[in-house]
Parts: sequence; structure tokens; C-alpha cells
Amino acid sequence: MGQQHAVSSIPKEEDDSSVLVGRTEDFKKSKRIRATVNDREVAIFYHEGQYHALDLRCYHAGGPLHLGEIEDINGQSCIVCPWHQYKIALATGEGLYQGIDPHAHSPAPKWFSKGVKQRIHKVTVKNGGVYVTLSDTSICYDSDYYASEKYKKTVSPVMKT
Repeated sequence: MGQQHAVSSIPKEEDDSSVLVGRTEDFKKSKRIRATVNDREVAIFYHEGQYHALDLRCYHAGGPLHLGEIEDINGQSCIVCPWHQYKIALATGEGLYQGIDPHAHSPAPKWFSKGVKQRIHKVTVKNGGVYVTLSDTSICYDSDYYASEKYKKTVSPVMKT
């Protein structure tokens, strides 16, 4: 008779670059998790069947994005920073704003992109585990400042959320 081995339902780390941040069932309950991935604070969202990971702190003033609400803006799912209501596309990290084109025939408010401001990260789901792989840091984004050691040293314990 052969030995039977129990199959573990606990996901394991995949490799050095991806970090296990939770189980799929954790996200289905909470819809968001705050995690540290290789010394970088990250907010991971589960929204409309998709996972999104961004730097935790908003590119504008370091607001805690994991506490923000998700809204549909111009056909994109966006996190709204709870501090100053900056809107960030979950899929791309673009900062969005509403403005009026003064040269338009009938100037009505429209949504525009400021470009990519918030660093996003790769999310992989495997065997019930949700993994985050940090994006390439050779390209700089505005949110990088709030992930830096310099910023972390200036933040008082009261500001941390």
C-alpha cells in the first residue's frame, strides 16, 4: 500500500520575485488588503473579478489608498484617495481629473489623464494564493517618493495608517 500525502490548502511562495499576500478567499471577503512586498507598502484590490496592486500611498500627498472608495470614472475603475479625492485608475496608475476645454464649442466637463502617476504591480493568482510582483523600478513614478526610505523616516507614527 502506498502512502497518502495530505494536500496542503495553504499557498506557498512561488519564487524570490513574487510574494504571497493572501488567499483568494481573503479577498472575496475584504475586497482589499494592505501588504508589504519586499519592503514596499502595497494596496491590493479585488474589484469586479480582477486583482489590482498599487503603491499604498497616493502620489499626490501620501494618502492611504487602501482606505479609499472605488468608483467608475469614464469607464475605468478608479481608487479615490481619501485625503484629497485624487482619482487613480486601478489598471494603469493614471491620475484622472475633470476639466473643461475652453476651445470646445460647448464647454462641458470631461475626464482627462495626467499620465501614469501611481506605480502599479503585477498580481498573479495560483493555487488559491494571490501573489504580487513589484514592477520595474528603473522607471520613476510620482508615487515612488512615498515608498522611499527618505519619506518613511519623516513620517510620524501618528500619520501611519
